[in-house]
Amino acid sequence: MTPASRDSTLPPPDPATDWRRSHPDVVVHIPQGPPLNDTDNEHFLVYVLPGAEELLALWTQSSCEGRGDNHLVTSRSSDGEMWSAPVRIAGTSPGGSEKQASWGFLVIADTGRIYCFYTKEGDRYDNSRQGCGTMGCLVSDDSGQRWQEHADIPMPRNRFDHPDPAVPKNWIVWQKPVRDALGRWMAGYTQCTSNAVLPPVEGWWTSDSRAAFLRFENIHQGPDPSDLHIRWLPGDREGLEVPHRFYRQLSVAQEPSLVLLPDGRLFTTMRTQEGHIWYSVSADHGETWRPPEVLRLRDDGAPLRHPLSCCPIYPMGEGAYLLLYHDNDGTVGPYSQYCRRWKTNHLNFIRNPMWAAAGLFRPKAHQPIWFSLPELLLDTGGVPIGPKGSAEIATYTSMTTFRGRRTLWYPDRKYYLLGKFLTDAWFEGLAAGVPPS
Repeated sequence: MTPASRDSTLPPPDPATDWRRSHPDVVVHIPQGPPLNDTDNEHFLVYVLPGAEELLALWTQSSCEGRGDNHLVTSRSSDGEMWSAPVRIAGTSPGGSEKQASWGFLVIADTGRIYCFYTKEGDRYDNSRQGCGTMGCLVSDDSGQRWQEHADIPMPRNRFDHPDPAVPKNWIVWQKPVRDALGRWMAGYTQCTSNAVLPPVEGWWTSDSRAAFLRFENIHQGPDPSDLHIRWLPGDREGLEVPHRFYRQLSVAQEPSLVLLPDGRLFTTMRTQEGHIWYSVSADHGETWRPPEVLRLRDDGAPLRHPLSCCPIYPMGEGAYLLLYHDNDGTVGPYSQYCRRWKTNHLNFIRNPMWAAAGLFRPKAHQPIWFSLPELLLDTGGVPIGPKGSAEIATYTSMTTFRGRRTLWYPDRKYYLLGKFLTDAWFEGLAAGVPPS
């Protein structure tokens, strides 16, 4: 049922109870509303703390995405089911005038020191306030109970940045870092080209962009942030490009999701404006990458349809992976990401439902992971809620295995924060549909 077909005589969904729609197993956060500025919740990253005795969640919260009051909050749980009230650690306070803090992610050093990096709004911005900024850094030495702010992390510039070096980069990281074959933490990030260099043809959804990566060379030792050594990848700093479906002069390659293959190579999926997931492979720890290609069920198989939305891939065991995607090419009913002039945010409705596919490593194949047909995982029924009026589901998720239980942590309509248990039996059933090599 799409919002356009919903019976107008039905009462609107109740924000206090509509979290049940996707049948979660865990409720982490239900917004309380004004004056807390907590009715938009996204980029929901949950981490197992050292010692495996507690979970720490980090996400970006605001009154509404794009309204100018983004802040980072944390919550904790000792059992994965009962969660503490959110605590703001950076960004705008309710009614405050602080600069925004957006799209934070954690790196946990082998020493136990926790670093929080994020897009930190400055006095000047380029394409947008929430997607442009310096690389802010907080550090905690007590498992995230208290945080100390440090100087911003230097970021190298390239030809896609604003010509004025005083204007920060347009960049975000959205997913938890992974370890490469040598044990170094790596994260994928999106760089959007400055509008002063190449403006979008239509709106922000046609912004020129590339997928790139950063690798923390010495963070496992827990150094002072000023002593961090970060390698920005690929080595030429050009990033991975995917042509727009219609405007071939534009690249739209964003929000890379990384996994390590059993043979030591890196595999990444990317969101695009082409109608499909695209992927690439690196055989040298991210220094260079194969030219991106459409992701398929198998070599020469059907391409995996997907709109302009994150498409995370997660390890599920040796040589086994879980891929989440929407299984549409960017058009659902009356909504289409290819409309020239958006009178509504089409992404609010084409990012639903969320499907899951199992992937298995195929070492001799050109595409090194082959996938099963998708199975429906989460669905809002197309019913919008929250200040954005969004019906999207499971955008900007994370996964943990804690006390023997694997949980997918997901935002529901960028409003509720929820968890879904994923059992081994469920995944094994899904993986039985992966084509043989």
